[in-house]
Order: sequence, then structure tokens, then C-alpha cells
Amino acid sequence: MPDRILVVDDEEAIREIVASMLSSAGYACKQAGSGMEALAVLNSGEEFELMLSDLMMADLDGIGLLERTKEKYPDMPVVMVTAVHDISVALAAIRNGAYDYLLKPFERDQLLATVSRALENRRLKLENRTYQSNLESLVEARTDQLQAAMSSLERSYDITLEALGDALDLKDAETEGHSRRVTAFTIAIAKAMGLPHEQIPIIARGAFLHDIGKMAIPDAILRKPGKLTTEEIATMQEHCYKGYQIVKKIPFLTEACEIIYSHQERYDGTGYPRGLKGREIPLGSRIFSIADTLDAIMSDRPYRPRQPFHAAKAEIEKWSGRQFDPEVVRVFLEMPEKIWDDLRKDIDGQISRITYSAGARG
Repeated sequence: MPDRILVVDDEEAIREIVASMLSSAGYACKQAGSGMEALAVLNSGEEFELMLSDLMMADLDGIGLLERTKEKYPDMPVVMVTAVHDISVALAAIRNGAYDYLLKPFERDQLLATVSRALENRRLKLENRTYQSNLESLVEARTDQLQAAMSSLERSYDITLEALGDALDLKDAETEGHSRRVTAFTIAIAKAMGLPHEQIPIIARGAFLHDIGKMAIPDAILRKPGKLTTEEIATMQEHCYKGYQIVKKIPFLTEACEIIYSHQERYDGTGYPRGLKGREIPLGSRIFSIADTLDAIMSDRPYRPRQPFHAAKAEIEKWSGRQFDPEVVRVFLEMPEKIWDDLRKDIDGQISRITYSAGARG
């Protein structure tokens, strides 16, 4: 279907010539003898891909016509036709939204070239708008899917996090369930601190995957029953950076990877791998540090049995300002003790069901 062009000029002879040139080039033209007539044509519902308007007309000039049409018909480019001495007015029209102008008298090639550019510009704008609209719809749809999949991170991690976490449990069986418990503890503290809702999933992902870098640590070191050598300790400490390298390649974990990188830093700057201090350490890591220590003390280890909550509480309070952020410690100490027992029972129950299901399938 040919592009439709509205030709507006109060001189009939000029209208006829312009319309004839355009028609011979394959465009469909309609004529209007004044600005008011052009408005009537547009308001009747007819659609045009371009309007070619004379600048100087009696009842409603080209500037006035432009002002009345640019908001209602924003996708229709307007090309002004003017005499040489009216160039300043034509330039003002362009600043007000006109696409271009033609100087009288003009040749057929000039007319067709200007019209072609205007129509191509319109086409590109419409295509870009369609692309943006489709992209926004796609992003909205994907966002809805993501929100649905991770609506409750405390109860259900997505497939990627589950796969990474389960792989780590196979690698380091001594800490089975540790990632789940420490994540639940981290979420509880973050909520008690009143963190924004959208920030909590990021912190939770970092907590859940904090030890993922151990996947890159040799089994001989990771599972060594005795004391590690100085070199082996240095290798083990590389797991923070290795975990960061693994996770930073996953787009939706970009922010969480900073928590993985800094989860062994200490508030006083004596941690590793970068020796960050105070607020240089991401808040998620400062929260995780307490959750991690809490779970470590309250869990069985090869070198000692689990200890009660009050022992973990005393240890965390003792190291406030050195290993731990005093403000996070303050919030932790104010939280009811029952929270931690309930969370442990819930997580341990989940692990038992998963283990039973895996055994039944086997």
C-alpha cells in the first residue's frame, strides 16, 4: 500500500504540481487548500504518513497547523515549504517539531529526496518504538517469571542455586545443610535490620553460595583430617576469589558475587582476601559473618561437638567491633533465641526429606 501524503497549500496550481510529482513517484496524495481544511481532513480520521505544508497561508499558516497537529499526530512528519526570505521562520518550525523544509522553487528530485528521508525517518522511529515495546513486554514477562520463581527464597531456591549448593554438599559432606541454615539465619537478621525487601534476595543468594569457591579447591586439602600447612591454608583461602570468579559470570548473581568475595573479611580489617575494613565490607557479608559463626558453633565438627546458643551468643558479642559489625551484633542480640532453633529444625527437616526422597528414588 503506497504511503499517503497530505499536500497543504492555498495556491491550487502549486498543490497540483506537487501532488502530480508525488503521484508519479508512487505516493497517494490528498490536497487541502488551507490550514483549516487540512485540520478537517486529519480530524475526519484519514491517516497520512507525511504532511507537506506551505508555510505562509491566510487563515491558518504552517506554524499554526504544525502546533495543532504535532501532539495529536506525533507519528506524522511535517515538511514545510517556504520562500528563501522565510528561512528563519522555517528553522523555527523545525525547532517546534517539523522534520525539514523545502525552498521554493524546488526541483522534482529535491522534493522526492526530502519526502523519502522524512518517510524513512518515520519508519525507523516506528520500528524502534515497536522494538522497545516488545522488549519492555519481554522484560516484564521475564520479570514476572523470575518473581514467581523466587517469591519465597527462604523456602525455595531456584534450580541454579540448588544445583550449585548440592554440588558443594557432595564436595564437602561435613558441612551438609550449612549453606541452607546460614542463609536462613542471614535472612532473619537482614529482616530484623529492616533492609529493603528487594535487597534481601541478593544477600540470601550470596549467603547460600558463599563457599562455592571450594569447588575449585583440591580434595586433598578440603578433606584433609589433620592440620593444614601454611601453603595449604593459602590455597584454601583462595576459595573466596575463586567463588567470585565462578558466580560473576551468572548475570542474576552479579551483586551476590560481592558477598561471596568478601564473606571472610573482618570488621577490623584482619580478614581476607583483601583486608577490607568496616563499611568497606558489603553489608550482606557483615550480616553473613554473624550467621556463619552462629551455625558453626551450634553444629557438630570433627574436632568438637555442637555448643548451645548461649555459647555462640557470647562469642559473637565478645568479637563485636573486631570480627563483627557492632550494629549488626546489636540487632542479632535483640532477636529472640527461639528464632534460631525454629530455623534449624525447619532446615534440618527439609534436608531429611530431600535425603529420604533421594534414597527412595535410588
